[in-house]
Amino acid sequence: MVDLSAMAKANPGLPDTVLGWIERGLPGRERLRRLLADGAAERYRIEVIDGAELVAPIPRLPRNVICVGANYVEHIDESERVVGALALPDAPVYFTKDVRSICGPDDDIVVDPAVTTQLDWEVELAVVIGTEGRDISPERALDHVWGYAILNDISARDVQLSRNQWWKGKSVESSSPFGPYIVTSDEVGDPQDLDLWCWVDGVEKQHGSTKQMIHSVAAIIADLSSTLTLLPGDVISTGTPSGVGLARNPQEWLTAGRLVETEISLLGRQANRVISKKEQAHG
Repeated sequence: MVDLSAMAKANPGLPDTVLGWIERGLPGRERLRRLLADGAAERYRIEVIDGAELVAPIPRLPRNVICVGANYVEHIDESERVVGALALPDAPVYFTKDVRSICGPDDDIVVDPAVTTQLDWEVELAVVIGTEGRDISPERALDHVWGYAILNDISARDVQLSRNQWWKGKSVESSSPFGPYIVTSDEVGDPQDLDLWCWVDGVEKQHGSTKQMIHSVAAIIADLSSTLTLLPGDVISTGTPSGVGLARNPQEWLTAGRLVETEISLLGRQANRVISKKEQAHG
């Protein structure tokens, strides 16, 4: 690991956070790579202490997470058993998650039974934009990606569905693990060739592939950029495969004491313990 803050302190003008480097776009990413290759990696290297916890790579996003719903056919099929018939979307369907929902890849997720008794898991590929763009073509869309990460789209289903409150049900504070890293796009290669997993208490609940997406990462970027300018630091969460608790028979929810783990090939792994609000207060 490299201490970017120490490097920036010794070299005024350099960004001192990951977000700062992302906001410099792909040219900034390449400059950082050159600096590391030219000796900065050793000069500002830090030893990782055993047991140290990683925070989210961008602890406070500059804007809401843009999320894509119903982007895997099997997830649509399983959801229909609960909410009724759903049409296969001919264009991406969007909603957002508030920035305050983001937490670290190993953080506890606090559940308050007074707010929700139906907390659900959704492992998703998150895309981090690195180059500003509007009206981006699908062929050039991936050129605008800085990197990729895991985002667990934790959802309070009773809040989300009972009053059609998607934003509120998806934005429970500090309940959306993000990270553990942002892996640069050149390290990942094809974003449509990644496996996704989710386990609860060690039992596999989800296992899918980004090959199964209805709308690819490139198609999503092109579609979004037709109506708004995408900016460095924007995060797009691209939907979840089948296996969520909502669609199980009987339905299954995250309750205090349970452990939810997510993984995407090449992007690392998250592990988050669910605790009660009372445990948090006495923590």
